Amino acid sequence: MIVVYTPAGGEPQHFDASTLRVSEASIVQRTVDMKWQDVLKGLEQDDLDAMRGIVWVLLKRSQPALRFGEFDPGVSEMTTVMDDREVDAYIDNAFRAAEADADLSPQDIADVLLARLPDVSANPERTRARIEEKAAAPKAEPEQPPATPETATEDPSPSQTSTSPEPSTSASSPTSSTSLQLTSTS
Repeated sequence: MIVVYTPAGGEPQHFDASTLRVSEASIVQRTVDMKWQDVLKGLEQDDLDAMRGIVWVLLKRSQPALRFGEFDPGVSEMTTVMDDREVDAYIDNAFRAAEADADLSPQDIADVLLARLPDVSANPERTRARIEEKAAAPKAEPEQPPATPETATEDPSPSQTSTSPEPSTSASSPTSSTSLQLTSTS
């Protein structure tokens, strides 16, 4: 997730949470009193404490003396957006899930994604192009399992050999393919 911080009267600044070092993530956890997984979930929901902690610790890279209490942005100055990697995963998962639903066409999925996803992505034009690309891609054919004797279909051409055992018409003893196998007792 990327936190977009736009200070009043300033230009938007992007802070990528995935660039944090473990030591920085630990500082964020202690400072905002949240476990790292809760911070990540908070970013998905525009949690103010999670976003503030991320921006503050990343700002400290260039301003080491910056104290948490000194960084107090307005409630509408921060929001989160998805990076390209997250967008790609989201799009791929949506189209993959839709393949299992015969009632949904690729265009149906594209329409749903286009209605919301570009607004929450760091690169809206790329997101739109990626969705349209996936919607236009031919639907993958389901893989056919290799033919087994049980699933093999009969060949319509005449053949001199049989592909499946026929019932014996002989009064002789059963063949090895039709007789029961004896189990060893030793």
